[in-house]
Formats: sequence, C-alpha cells, structure tokens
Amino acid sequence: MSFDPRLFRDALGQFPTGVCVVTASPAGFAAFGMTVNSFAAVSLDPPLILWSLQKDSELADAWSETNVFAVNVLNSGQQDLSSRYARKNEHDLHPDHYFIGEANVPVIKDAVASFECELDARHDGGDHLILVGRVVEMENGPHTEPLVFHGGRYRVLD
Repeated sequence: MSFDPRLFRDALGQFPTGVCVVTASPAGFAAFGMTVNSFAAVSLDPPLILWSLQKDSELADAWSETNVFAVNVLNSGQQDLSSRYARKNEHDLHPDHYFIGEANVPVIKDAVASFECELDARHDGGDHLILVGRVVEMENGPHTEPLVFHGGRYRVLD
C-alpha cells in the first residue's frame, strides 16, 4: 500500500474537533496566539492537557522559550479569531482579544473555557512537537456553544 499524506489529512479531518487559540507571552516576545485543533485532555490527577505544534512553525522559537501558556476553547461566535490567529505571520494578540490571567498568561476573552498551564513536558511527535501542560488555573466562560471544525470547515453544534 502506498501512503498518501493528503488522503491521511482528509481522513483525519473527518473527526470533528473543537477549535482553540493557544496563547503565550514569553520574555522577548509580544503576546501571541495561534489556532490549533490538536487539543486533548491527558489526566485529571494531575490535571494535564496537550496540544501539538508543527516543528517548522514560524512560532517555533517563541514556543521554545515558553514555560506557561493558555489553551482557549473558542465559542461559536469566535470564528474570526480562529481565522486571524491561523494566518501565517498574524499571531500578535490584539489587545481587545485578551486579558492577563491568574498565571500571568494571555487569556482569550469570552472563550468557552481557558486552561492556564505550566509546561510539563515536550515530546517528539514526527513533524510536530507535543506540548503537555499542567493546568494551574481555569476559566469557564459564558455558557455558549463551542466552535467546531470538521471536513475542512467551521461548524456549529445544533
């Protein structure tokens, strides 16, 4: 069997995911955010989550300096934020989009939920780096529907 990376990506896209903007502000860098859909829970005790960073990301250097970050689960009305922070070279956070959380990390306003984390581990994951965070603070936003991505498109739960 020959392996077609495009078919693999398309098949993975059949799994509906939530949409998150991961934010940080390490020393020497402006506060930034990037859109991801690779967020997952790892453990309840201790409270661990993970997300994946493409190794050739233009933010790879910034993430190598980051020891605290927030994973912000977007609500269904935040598609514009997802699109903005998914664009190459468009990762500086707009001041109207965030506040500084209890762990001194940028947190997206009105997210469904935000998890402020200390970096617990980095793991090699092929062409990605898997970042595991220990949740130290958490915000539950307004009770709204999450933004969902499936089949290459944004979706809203019915």
